[in-house]
Amino acid sequence: MKKDPLLLLLLCLITFYSHAQISKDSVTKAEYEHATQFLSFNTYPKVYRSFVSPKWLDNSNFWYKISTPHGDEFVYVDAENGKKQTAFSKENLPVKVSEDQSRNYSRDEVVSPNGKKVVFIRDWNLWMRNLETGKETQLTFDGEKNFGYATDNAGWTRSDKPIVLWSPDSKKIATFKQDQRNVSDMYLVDAKVGAPELKEWKYPLPTDEEIIKIHRVIINTDKPEVIKLDIPADPRRGTICDDISCSGAFDDNQWSDDSSKLVFVSTSRDHKHEKVRMADAETGEVREIFEENVDTQYESGMGSINWRYLPDTNEIIWYSERDNWGHLYLYDAKTGELKHQITKGDFVVTQLVGMDKDKRKLYFLANGREKGRDPYFSHFYRIDFSGKNLKLLTPENGNHSIALSPDMKYFIDNYSQPDVPNVAELRTINGKLVSTLEKEDISKLKEAGWKAPQPITVKSRDGRWDLYGLMFTPTDLDKDKKYPVVNYIYPGPQGGGVGSRNFSPSRSDHQALAELGFIVVVIDGTCNPDRSKAFHDVCYGNMADNTLEDQISGLKQLAEKYPYMDLDHVGVWGHSGGGFAAAAAMFKYPDFYKVGISESGNHDNRNYEDDWGERYIGLLKGDNYEKQANQNFASNLKGKLLLAHGAVDDNVPPYNTYLVVDALIKAKKDFDLIIFPHARHGYGKDYYYMMRRRWDYFVENLMKAEHPKEFIIDPTFRKTQSENNSNA
Repeated sequence: MKKDPLLLLLLCLITFYSHAQISKDSVTKAEYEHATQFLSFNTYPKVYRSFVSPKWLDNSNFWYKISTPHGDEFVYVDAENGKKQTAFSKENLPVKVSEDQSRNYSRDEVVSPNGKKVVFIRDWNLWMRNLETGKETQLTFDGEKNFGYATDNAGWTRSDKPIVLWSPDSKKIATFKQDQRNVSDMYLVDAKVGAPELKEWKYPLPTDEEIIKIHRVIINTDKPEVIKLDIPADPRRGTICDDISCSGAFDDNQWSDDSSKLVFVSTSRDHKHEKVRMADAETGEVREIFEENVDTQYESGMGSINWRYLPDTNEIIWYSERDNWGHLYLYDAKTGELKHQITKGDFVVTQLVGMDKDKRKLYFLANGREKGRDPYFSHFYRIDFSGKNLKLLTPENGNHSIALSPDMKYFIDNYSQPDVPNVAELRTINGKLVSTLEKEDISKLKEAGWKAPQPITVKSRDGRWDLYGLMFTPTDLDKDKKYPVVNYIYPGPQGGGVGSRNFSPSRSDHQALAELGFIVVVIDGTCNPDRSKAFHDVCYGNMADNTLEDQISGLKQLAEKYPYMDLDHVGVWGHSGGGFAAAAAMFKYPDFYKVGISESGNHDNRNYEDDWGERYIGLLKGDNYEKQANQNFASNLKGKLLLAHGAVDDNVPPYNTYLVVDALIKAKKDFDLIIFPHARHGYGKDYYYMMRRRWDYFVENLMKAEHPKEFIIDPTFRKTQSENNSNA
C-alpha cells in the first residue's frame, strides 16, 4: 500500500506536538525534594535583615532585632541623626532595653488603662479584679446562658475574653449584654476511640429570622452600676468586621478624653445603614449625630476602622466611598452636618495611621494614587484637616508599611515589592530621609536557585479594568515546551489571592508546584477590595461569580503572550472562599478547567455564618442564596475533582462540602474526597499532607504523569540534615 506523504507529515507533526506538550511521564522523588526547597521553612532561613520592627523608647529613639548570617543582631538607633550601634546581645546595647512581656493577668482578662484592674467573664456576668489586692467584684448580676455580658463565644471566631472598652480614667466600661438565644446551634464531632466528643456552640446563619443582638451598656466600676443606653438592641455588626470585634476590643466605640461621652456606630444587619451616635456615660441618653446609607455594603476602611471622634473640637472624621473611592470626611459632631471632604481623587484611603490634633494634620495610607505603579501598593501621606497640602511621604515605588514614633516626630518605612526585597528607612514626619536602616539580604536565597514570581497585568473580563497578579514558572523553564497551568484562586470579596504586596521568599507552595512542571497563576479579579467601590461591588449580590470570568480571560491573555502555557490542561485550586471558587470553576466551566482541588469551601452560604453572606449578598430573599450554592451545579462535572475538609472546622463547617458530596453521588459522578478527622479550617498538623496530596493530584491528573508514592513533606528534615552536615 502506498503511503500518503502528507499523511506521514501530519503524523510526525502530531507526534512532535504531543512530545512538546507533555515533557515527562513521571515526576521523581528527587524532583519532589527539590520542590520542597521553595517552601517557607527552607526559604525564610536564607533571608537576612528582612524587616525592621522598632521598639520605641521614651525619647523617640528605638532599638530593633534583625537576623544576620551570624545570628540575631540588636541595633540601637539615635533617631535624630540615624546613627546605629549594634550588638549581638541586647544587654550590650547602650541603653537598657527589655522584651519582657510578663504580666499578672491572663489572656482572658482585659486590663484598665491605669494597669490596676482587669475584667473577666464568669457565669455569663462581668467581674472585676484589683491587681494590687486581688479583690474580685461582680459588676453585673442578670447575665444568663446565651444572654450574657461582653461575650464573644458565637459564630466562626470565638473567645473567652470579654469585649469591652475601658474609659480613659479607668472608671467606666463600654460593653453589651449579648442576646444569642434565638440563633442556630452548630454541632461538630471529634472522632476518637469510644464515644465521639460533641462540640456545640451558637452559630448564626442567614436562614435565622433573628440574629445576635447586643444591648449596649456602660458600667460604672466604682459603684458598681450598669447604665443601659436608651436605644433598642443593635445587630451584632461592625463597620469592618464579621464579628463585633476585629481587634479584640469593643470596635466602633470611642470615649471622650474626660470619659463623660461615648461615641459609637450602629450597623444594620445587612451593613447598608450606619448610625453615628453619642451616649451620655452618666445617664445612658443617646443622641443621633448623623447616618450613612448605601445600596450595597458600607466599610469604614480597608483592614482598619478609620472614623475618629475629636472631643476637643467636637468633630468626627468619617470614612465613606460615596464618590466611588474610599475617602475621609469632616463632620460637626454637634449638628451632624458635613463640613467638607478631606481627601479626594481616584485613589483609596486604606488606613488612618495618625493625627496631629494641634496642627490639624492627618497621616494615612492609601492605594492607587501614584500613576504607573501597582494600584495595590500602599503609600504614606499627610494632609491638613482642611483637605489642603496633601504630601506624599514615601516616594519609592513599592508597598509601604509604617511605624510611627510615639511623639510622631519620626516613622520607620519598610517597603518592598513581591519581587523586590525590603528596604527599611528612618524618616522625619515630614518625609525627610534620616538614614537607611536595613536592606534585605537575599544572596543566600539566590545562591540556592530561588526565583522571584513575575508580576503580571491583564484586563478584566469586560476590558474595563487592569487586573494584577503573579505568575510562577519553573526555574528551568524551557520556553519551547508546553506546561500545564494551575490557577490558584481566592475571590474575596474581603481580600484577593495575591495577598500582601510585600516581598516574600515563599507564597504558599506556588513556586514549589511550579518546580514540578507547572505554570502557576494568581490573579486578583474584580470584586476584590483596595480599589474603587465600583470595582469591589462587581460581584455584590452574587458571590458565586467568584471572579471566574476574570480568571479565564486573564489566562487566555497570558497564553497569547507566553505560548508555553498550555490552556488545554488547566487546573484550579483554592481554600475556604477559594475552595468555593475552585468547585464552581469545575462545575460552571468544565471545558476550561480540567482538574480542581477544593479545600474547605463555603459551598452554600446558607450554611456559613450569617454576617459573611449578608455583607456581600444581602439578606436572604427568595432563592438568592440557593441559586448560588455549588451543589446545584455538581451534575456538570466533567474533569477530576478533589474535595477536602476538616471534620472539626469551626470556621466553615464541613457540612458545606457534604452537600456537594451528596449532590455528586446523586449525579453519579466520580470524585475524590479527603476528610481530616481532627482538623479545623487550616488543617493544622495535616497541612503538609494536604499539600503533598495536592501535588500528587495535579501531577497525576493534569500532567498525566506518575508521582512518587507517599512522599513526606517534613519541615524539620532540612534543618536536621543541615545540622548533621555541619557537625560531621
